[in-house]
Amino acid sequence: MTRRLTAVVALAATAVLLPSLGQAHADVVPPTGAPDWSGMDVRDAAAGAPGELLGQAPMAPRLSVPGAARAIRIHYGTPDQHGRPASSTGAVFLPRRTPPHGGWPVVAWAHGTVGLGDTCTPSAQPRSDRDSFYLSHWLNQGYAVVATDYVGLGTPGLMSYLNGNTEAHSIVDSVKAAHRLGLPLARRWAIVGQSQGAGAAMAGAHAATRLARGTALDYRGVVATGTPANIEHVVALTGPWETLPLPVGLATYTGYILAGFSEARPDLHVERVLTPLGRRVVRQARTRCYPEMAEWVPRDIGRWFSAPLRSIPGVLPALTAYMGTPVTGYDRPIFLGQGLRDIDVPAPSALLLYTQLRTNDQPVKLFVYPDRDHSGTVYASIRDSTPFLARIMR
Repeated sequence: MTRRLTAVVALAATAVLLPSLGQAHADVVPPTGAPDWSGMDVRDAAAGAPGELLGQAPMAPRLSVPGAARAIRIHYGTPDQHGRPASSTGAVFLPRRTPPHGGWPVVAWAHGTVGLGDTCTPSAQPRSDRDSFYLSHWLNQGYAVVATDYVGLGTPGLMSYLNGNTEAHSIVDSVKAAHRLGLPLARRWAIVGQSQGAGAAMAGAHAATRLARGTALDYRGVVATGTPANIEHVVALTGPWETLPLPVGLATYTGYILAGFSEARPDLHVERVLTPLGRRVVRQARTRCYPEMAEWVPRDIGRWFSAPLRSIPGVLPALTAYMGTPVTGYDRPIFLGQGLRDIDVPAPSALLLYTQLRTNDQPVKLFVYPDRDHSGTVYASIRDSTPFLARIMR
């Protein structure tokens, strides 16, 4: 059986598993409020060179996290999904302790799905309870946290959802920019990501050494939980089929994927295989944040399509280039954490990725949490990821 067919079969099996899992949900967040730009609204800002620090401002206190002694909103240069000079925003959180000799080691946080519209920008919204807890945990362990928003969220252009190459640049360039703040930051750094952010973290891990070349940054490894991988094969199978309604999270993510992919690859004209409803889903996905999109999105996605997505010539290679997770070429340790009750990023996704990585002799460790869902895996993984990160950051 080919690797591609194995991916399709394993992920299609998810549809059989879902009914037995009961309800399991992503991190619950309240309705999205008006963004607070902390005095630095850069939605019409100019572009910058990769890693260039374009601006900084103290973060509004309500946007910080409990473990932070100080929170700074940053604006920095990074390329967009079309390879053009652009910019991103992010946050830098500092621990409530005296920095060690050489400075605090850095955790680059890659956030999960919040939406594609500027209103959704993480550094302009309060963090969810889960993310506040999780980021505070790393701060309490003595790491500074650098949290990119990804290019296009709160800056010109559209955030390119699950676009690994673009997200990798946003992550690495945020760490470069943070080191230009004049803070006591060590050169040692690692990436931590959840859900969309786990896919971004894996892309960042694959590219970190290359993208940081010429700097003194010392990349050490990655922690990824709820990792979306091999999803491109499933997306390519979508079409006007009669199926059971998807869980709301999967339907919402599919809308964001179509919105991001169609913007990144306008030459493919994805809209030609969409019904009027499907086109409306894409329009709404470009602006609605996750709570509002999940409340609205039609879950029977067969009604989104007038023809199979794969009827577009070259669509699978294009999807793979856009959102595929590399399975070779990692030079530092990888932590994969997965809950078996996860229906937002179902377990076959990460379990297949682990098999692919092991087959290619990549430095990966897998941690499975049988009774945890998508969000619960973040909490459960702390007992394993904390010593993992401590070891690689020595």
